[in-house]
Amino acid sequence: MPLRRALPPLAWSLAWALAAGCSPGPVASRPRPATTSPPSTASAPPATPLADWPVFGHDPGRSALQPGSPPASGLRRAWSVPVPGAVYAQPVVADGKVVVATETDQVLAFDAATGRLAWSRSLGQPVPGSSLPCGDIDPSGITSTPAVDTSSGTVWVVAFVQPHTHLLVGLDLSSGAVLSRRVADPTGSDPVVQQQRGALALDSRQVLIPFGGLYGDCGDYHGFVVAMPETGPGPQTVFQVPSRRQGGIWAPGGATLTSSGDLLVATGNGSSTSAFDGGNAVYRLTVGLLPADYFAPANFAALSASDTDLGSDGPSLVAGGSMVFQVGKEGVGYLLSAAHLGGVGGQLYSARVCQGAYGANAVDASGQLVLVPCQDGLYAVRIGPGPSFRVAWHHPQLAPGPPVLAGGVVWVLDPQAGRLVGLDPATGQVRFSQQVGPATRFSAPAAAGGELLVAAGGRLSAFEGI
Repeated sequence: MPLRRALPPLAWSLAWALAAGCSPGPVASRPRPATTSPPSTASAPPATPLADWPVFGHDPGRSALQPGSPPASGLRRAWSVPVPGAVYAQPVVADGKVVVATETDQVLAFDAATGRLAWSRSLGQPVPGSSLPCGDIDPSGITSTPAVDTSSGTVWVVAFVQPHTHLLVGLDLSSGAVLSRRVADPTGSDPVVQQQRGALALDSRQVLIPFGGLYGDCGDYHGFVVAMPETGPGPQTVFQVPSRRQGGIWAPGGATLTSSGDLLVATGNGSSTSAFDGGNAVYRLTVGLLPADYFAPANFAALSASDTDLGSDGPSLVAGGSMVFQVGKEGVGYLLSAAHLGGVGGQLYSARVCQGAYGANAVDASGQLVLVPCQDGLYAVRIGPGPSFRVAWHHPQLAPGPPVLAGGVVWVLDPQAGRLVGLDPATGQVRFSQQVGPATRFSAPAAAGGELLVAAGGRLSAFEGI
């Protein structure tokens, strides 16, 4: 039986506020002083092997960092192959294969060294945009980034298929054979107005699937996280954002996992413009999807009224996992204690970063530098004492997708300009630039085995030199 929260939004707010030892209403907007309690035991998850990039952002903590790669020496196209359909998902890499999912509901695997097609699998007929009440993807098929369980050799992917059903499909990494196929839509939800954009994650032999709404916020959609067992048929576990409607979990990076296995997710605007209802918040959920903690800005109600989602960007673990950095459409960044997110207005520090952040961040190996894709360019944010942060540099001549760090370089796709750009992480100066063709919004490269994998211009291309 799906796990559901029976409390109404006000009771949720009160229960969490009491648990956190604070008032259920907004508190003073000034930053909370740093606590003297011991730092969180959470830390960045262990590094994935250099040859793999099996999930969005490389690792469960979504650092978007390829550790240990040699310094970049250039940018040389190794191979390039056509891909049928638009690609919104980041390529993933495991066991020498690059896996790409498309809006035509096709999953393709290529040899990472040569670009030779290893297998291709169609998972159904995608949903035409004309059959949806709003949205900006047509057709709508596989939008989120798949996740590869390297221990079992299974590719997990969610496909939106006719007639309006989200399917969780497990594919054999070596052959593309379908191993399992189950409905992923939360019981009682309306799949016509739910979109599965956020990347999949794997935790405790579960596939974690975030849901939000379509572009345009039409219909009675909700923010959900659905957990389904990897091992076969079994009940869904479901977390539903308590807002009467909305509160979508839609940022492309999906859930960020701590070393303890807890999930961090950020939500969009809620339906209430007065009482806290779970919109514009960062949640920490247990492995069983129980809410353990939350944070919301003191101006959450105004953000909901203006559709200024806090959750347009995903949570980033910084400072060795002891803190969380969150920024959204408003462009204000928040530093939170990972051990105690703080409730309403309970940030450790906050300040303006940019004109609005969208997508997913990258965090360097020190855990002190965060690369943030914004409407007005790419920003580098340096975490400092206090705690505090400052903008270290800003590159305005980019409309970047989510950045990645590999070979000592910050790599971003500029979808509109059709460029792959490499920048110096210390200064923001451009070191490499390559035309790749137009890409979808929130497109991000992947880095594995000394290659950059880029889906743009209707092709998947591999670049050597990193």
